[in-house]
Amino acid sequence: MEHHELKAINYKSCFDVIGPIMVGPSSSHTAGAIRIGALARTLFGGTPTSISCRYYESFAQTHKGHGTDYAIISGVLGFEMDDARVPNAVNIALSQNIDIEFIEDNHPSPVNHANTADLTLRHNNKIVRLIGTSIGGGMVEVRYLQLDTFVIEPNGPIPIVVLLTKNTLLKQHLKDTFTKLKMDILDIKETQNETHTLYVFELGQLITNHIKTELYRILEHETFYILE
Repeated sequence: MEHHELKAINYKSCFDVIGPIMVGPSSSHTAGAIRIGALARTLFGGTPTSISCRYYESFAQTHKGHGTDYAIISGVLGFEMDDARVPNAVNIALSQNIDIEFIEDNHPSPVNHANTADLTLRHNNKIVRLIGTSIGGGMVEVRYLQLDTFVIEPNGPIPIVVLLTKNTLLKQHLKDTFTKLKMDILDIKETQNETHTLYVFELGQLITNHIKTELYRILEHETFYILE
């Protein structure tokens, strides 16, 4: 008798099943790409002056026809998925004197997924790099983060909370807070230099407005990002 392994997909809302309201043509190559760009923007903290996007595998082969270029740039510019400006995002960015580079990489994806985009955002000495994958229905995963000199590799699923701090006691404080708020912590990753520690908290549920309010209260004087 044959045995087939069934892999559970961690849907967090009905929209993960139905798919997003979006400018087309593809939920994987357009909506997912917008989300990857938006996550990079969140981590960068605004609009950069330089955007480099390296595509792998399916993204590299089909990005022009499926609108992935303008989708990525739309996310970086902060456009919503149903924004009428999405198809013109590349021209809008160029009109703002943002340097844009798209690279088709013929090598296998460094994170072993066909729909992989490796984004690097820059402004002066500030640099953020994010490798994201579009896994269908507008859903994405984050597989690599670089925040200036810090590099960390999340397992993939979002939401995640990224915290850069000098206060290592905040790790336990956040763990206790998430437990109190009945949030499942799937994993915690960390890396550090001489003065700061970068934490990534991978969470099992959507981050509600109530939880965001608590995070802003606790981390009022810290540098942190919510990637969702």
